Amino acid sequence: MEAARHYAREGGVALGARMFDAALAALKPIQRMPAMGSPRLGLLCEIPGLRAWRVKGFPLQWLYFEAEDHLDVIRLLGDRQDIAAILTEED
Repeated sequence: MEAARHYAREGGVALGARMFDAALAALKPIQRMPAMGSPRLGLLCEIPGLRAWRVKGFPLQWLYFEAEDHLDVIRLLGDRQDIAAILTEED
């Protein structure tokens, strides 16, 4: 995970490991209750069904779609990134 490598480079291996653990832990609540995530980014970017869930203690959020029997996790993005531009850029 690139974000964990970044935190490890900037703040040390322990910080990178803590970020990695926090990112994985953040997925557990939305696995149980997927609708908990905010639909705001999806609405702003006109991406139906897209939800976001924050990583506790870090300026990061998971972006995902709720499927009938699973989550489709698409990205882990930082708050300082231009999330709208990343989500709406065309290939």
